[in-house]
Formats: sequence, C-alpha cells, structure tokens
Amino acid sequence: MDATRTATGSDLMAALKDARARTLEMVDGLDDEALMGPRLSIVNPLLWEIGHLAWFHEHFILRGLDGRPPLRADADALYDSAAVPHATRWDLPLPSLAETLGYMDGVQSALAARLDGREPEPHEAYLYRLVGLHEDMHAEAFTYTRQTLGQPRPTFAAALAGEAEAGPHPGDVDVGGGLLRLGAERDATHFVFDNEKWAHPVEIAPFRIARAPVTNAEFAAFVEDGGYREPRHWDEAGRAWLAESGADHPIYWRRVGNDWMVREFDADAPLKPHRPMIHVNWHEARAWCRWAGRRLPSEAEWEAAAIGAREPDGGLAATKRTYPWGEAAPDRILANLDGLRLGTVDVAAHPEGDSPWGCRQMIGNVWEWTESPFLPYPGFAPDAYAEYSEPSFGTRKVLRGGAWATRARMVTGMYRNFFGPERRDVLAGFRTVAA
Repeated sequence: MDATRTATGSDLMAALKDARARTLEMVDGLDDEALMGPRLSIVNPLLWEIGHLAWFHEHFILRGLDGRPPLRADADALYDSAAVPHATRWDLPLPSLAETLGYMDGVQSALAARLDGREPEPHEAYLYRLVGLHEDMHAEAFTYTRQTLGQPRPTFAAALAGEAEAGPHPGDVDVGGGLLRLGAERDATHFVFDNEKWAHPVEIAPFRIARAPVTNAEFAAFVEDGGYREPRHWDEAGRAWLAESGADHPIYWRRVGNDWMVREFDADAPLKPHRPMIHVNWHEARAWCRWAGRRLPSEAEWEAAAIGAREPDGGLAATKRTYPWGEAAPDRILANLDGLRLGTVDVAAHPEGDSPWGCRQMIGNVWEWTESPFLPYPGFAPDAYAEYSEPSFGTRKVLRGGAWATRARMVTGMYRNFFGPERRDVLAGFRTVAA
C-alpha cells in the first residue's frame, strides 16, 4: 500500500514545514545581487526559484484541488516553469524577497488550514507529498547553485560537527545473475514517482562492481596521466564536449605546486584523497572507465547491487529491499544525506549501510552515473506533474542513489535521477563495473 494512503495531515505538514525551513536556510544571508545571480543556463535566479516553489504548491493543491483563485494575480506569468522560458527569468518584475516570503507563507498557511481537523484523502496526501518532495529537489539544486556561483557554504541547523574520516574502500564484489524486477512495485510503501512505475522483469548476468565510488585520488591518477588530452579515452560525444568546454581537469580543481586544491563553495581546500569524486559529468566518468579498463553499470545492475536480495548460493533473489540495508528509513548512521555533513565523507564511511552484496554508500554521499539513458519503463503514464519526467526521456542519463544534500525522505534504491551528460555542476560521481 502506498504510504500516501496512510499519511496523516500532521505528518504531511511536518514534512512541508521541514522542507520550507531548508529553503529558508539556503537563501539566508544572500543579498539582492546574490539572489539574482548571473544569467547561466544551468541555474535559476534564487529569488525566482523560491517564488516558483510557492506557486507549485498553490497550483497543484489550492487551485488544482480546490479551484481557488491565485493569491497573486501575476503568479502564472512569473512562476509557471512550463510557460516562462528559462532565459527570461532574470528579466521578470519579480517581487522583493520580503514579498516573495510573504507569498510563500500565505500558501503554506492555506495548505495547513485546509487539513485542519481532518485527515487527507489519498489523492490529497499524494499531492502534499509531491509538492514537498519537489521543494526538497529544489533545495538540493540551491546547494549546488551556491557551489556553482562561489557563494558561501550554507548553514544548516541540523548539521553535524566534524568530519567522518574513514579512508578508502577498494575492490570489487560479485553480484550473482538472475531476474530483477526493475522499478517500484504497485504495493510500495514509499512515495513512487511516475518514472519508477512499474516494476518489470530484467535479466541480469553476473557481474563485478566496485565496493565504493571512484575516489578523488583515483580520478587524480587519470588526470595526471593526461587523461583529458588522450582522445582514445573519449567517445565522439565526449570529444565534442571536450572541444567545446576546453576542460583539462575537473571543474573545481586547481593546481598549486604539486598538489590539487578544490573549490568548496567560496573557499579552496586541499583535495581529500578518499572522498568520492564529485562534480564530474557522464563523459568524464566514461573516459575514466576506458582509461581504467572498467565501465559504468547499467541502472538495472546498479539496482541489483544496491537492493537486490542475495540467495544462499550467491544468485540474485526474486525479491529486493527498499534501501540497501533493508526497510528502515535512512538515518545519519546509515548514509550521508540531508546535508548533515555539509559535504562528502570518505568512501569507507557508513559500513552499517552496506548492501547485501557488500557495496557501500549506494545511498547518499554522491549521485552515481549509470550507463543507461533515461527512458520510460513499460506502460509509463505521467502522473499529476506531467512535466516531471516525460520531456526528458531520451535526452538525459540516469543517476542513482542520492548525494550528501539529498533529503532522506526522497531517495530509495529505486529512485531515478536524470541529467544531461554534460552536467558537471550536480552532485554526481560514479561507481564502476569490471569490463
């Protein structure tokens, strides 16, 4: 049974309020110039984006369910992301930050009032979960926008002190072959996005996959070996990206003497060797794989290694888990999520979250590129947010697992993220399979 059928009004509003608190933390301390930022294809003006969140809540619930008039007469003209071209968002007559926050508060107060004293119907609960998770996605985007723009590291009230130093976690594990039901089952107890529907059989051949994502030290060896300058490591699309970008090392790395420094938000820091490689695109990940004699996993292989159950004889069982460790919701012991560390941790951290096959950090720390194009599962039909998945089919690549800034309530072993193969700004790394 889908969890939205049993969600209480207080549960739903608690999640919305928590998502809003993170949004407010992400814009706290930014002046008017920072709230607009430069005109780039990979970011939005933060002032526009937070107004869009309120519009999204209002559009699907207050207006979509209740037929209410908009709280702002200009809301659609300003904030409808499907109708307002990206390049024009800097030119709009956006309200001030104070006015925008007032609009956000008015929408959220109305969402709470409409549930006061009653429990939601299943479709209502679904929409409340949807708009809250949509805000969680934007909070992660706010995080890497601040990195892209060199703004100060955000401050989260729930952040943990100190760093998790755990070292490397080298080597491969064997994953047995068998039949995997890729995707979410119809009786799932977690929120299911439309592109996860529905589970269908995929035959998996036995394979060997890395225990952990590729580390900074491992990627640095590729850079030092001239990997960006060697065409044989790059396919045609990768070479075209190289020519256009002029890249000869990862985007935030900078050579200082014999060492690499990396920009973390607005400050440089020494490259930490045992942290997972992050801010690397699909082309860079595949080039590293060719250099190392490896390959990226398919998304079916990734899901099998992450949550597929293991038979006593080493084969892939017919059942799977929601998370690598089982059914318990993620916490700070099991995975690096929710921005609690304000960055990545060493790849050997969180052994308690290992998958049945011995893979570590399949959830959290960095998103992991897969070889697979983002395509619909058999029988796909868009859900209420019709623009979420369908427009991106066939143009993007699948990432799995979540990153350090991903909210724990959003990601499972079946969650599919998707970005263009050229994107280096997102919180993405990669794990490899023996070729």
